[in-house]
Amino acid sequence: MANTPSTRKSDYAIAYLSDVEGLWEKLVSFCRDNPHVDLDEAGERLVVRPGSTFVYGGDAIDRGPDGRRVVRTLLEAWRRQPSQVVLLAGNRDINKLRLVRELRGHPLARTPPEVREGPRPVLLRWIFDNTMGARGAFEFRRAELARTGAPVSEEDVVDSFLEDLGPGGALRDYLSACRLVHRIGNTLFVHGGVHEESLGAVPSGSRVEGVDAWSEALNHWYREQLEVFAEGRLDARGTPLWEPLIAYQAPSPGKRINTGSVVYGRMADERNHPGLPSRALIETLARSGIHRVVVGHTPSGDCPSLLREEEFELICADNSYGRVEGGSQLFLRDDSVYVQGQVKLDDGRLERVRFQLARGDTSGPIGRQLLDTGQLVKGPLESGDWLLFRALPQFRVEQLAETSSALAGRGLGPARVAH
Repeated sequence: MANTPSTRKSDYAIAYLSDVEGLWEKLVSFCRDNPHVDLDEAGERLVVRPGSTFVYGGDAIDRGPDGRRVVRTLLEAWRRQPSQVVLLAGNRDINKLRLVRELRGHPLARTPPEVREGPRPVLLRWIFDNTMGARGAFEFRRAELARTGAPVSEEDVVDSFLEDLGPGGALRDYLSACRLVHRIGNTLFVHGGVHEESLGAVPSGSRVEGVDAWSEALNHWYREQLEVFAEGRLDARGTPLWEPLIAYQAPSPGKRINTGSVVYGRMADERNHPGLPSRALIETLARSGIHRVVVGHTPSGDCPSLLREEEFELICADNSYGRVEGGSQLFLRDDSVYVQGQVKLDDGRLERVRFQLARGDTSGPIGRQLLDTGQLVKGPLESGDWLLFRALPQFRVEQLAETSSALAGRGLGPARVAH
């Protein structure tokens, strides 16, 4: 049964955060009163407490003025506590590998001639705005560099990204510390999603049976791709041999999703409304002992979306594009989930959602969807009402409070999306 835990929070062994995207406050708020992960007294070093594991779900940069700081903090924590820190590579992290070629004379074919022939800062801005979904990233980096007090030119901004990807660069080292998929107990972590096309598939062309063997093979392929990038290896036609990784972290041509990729797959419909995987995929995962999948990547309102059907759970915990500045807290065990976060309702009220839910508990409405409206019941609010969530056209979201009595008479079912 869902409840509001207090001392039981310390029982949770896994703390999860994703999609900070250069916004330091999201990391700070995640660590505030966190029983597993904290910032030291100076507010710089991330410390994972004994017996706990911290999983960062990807996308460390792009949409805030603290991208370098976030990357360095996560990387330093992994280096200091490698057995307790897991880093997943997100598309916003991986796609920066493109810059080494594109800023050094090999822009994309669709780059306008005036941009292609212009100065590097013009090209970098165009890349961010038109091919990486990172509008504003150039100015965010300039603001971060300016904190040193030294003058910062536009060329300095370009150089900073190339330095990050060069030998000893923080982003290159960060990506080397990352993986694409990770399993802890009955929980599978990926950045974007798991679909029939991606589970068991390795871009080298092979298919691997069993979640553990597939995870090992996919992470091995990822490491090989990074090694090829570091060596700058090209094929006979001059094509970078790390192009498969660039393609893997991007949407399929002509689409907004890549169901063959755990990085760019989405557990949501075209409006970003979250949905469970197919029953067949759930059964396949269960045969390998996986009963929960945790993802980021797809905006899901102000707090994590928990979806469930019988013994299976999907948790969408992207922290980007929310109405609140802070990051939510998500703690996991094999047998239960704890969620806490602040939400801003459509009427402007700030509320807090907080609950603990045992896996397989079907006594309450959390993680179910209203059959008539498609709204997801996210969890109980401190006011006593229930938080209802729905993604709307044009990337808008709906966050409403519903009384227990009004909710009681409405039909509920599992939320599922067909791709």
